[in-house]
Amino acid sequence: MSLEIKELNIRVTVNQPQPESDSAAVALSQADKPDNEALIQQCIEQVIEIFNNKNER
Repeated sequence: MSLEIKELNIRVTVNQPQPESDSAAVALSQADKPDNEALIQQCIEQVIEIFNNKNER
């Protein structure tokens, strides 16, 4: 005997932790900024490498 699902509802709630103060949020964002820039640079290099590999084919 088979089971047929006619409707499926999925509800998700995501709550981000709130910083204790505004100065803590500013300090965290400034601390993460160099890491973000390095990550973005790595992504750009990988995309350029993928494009170059596709152009060689």
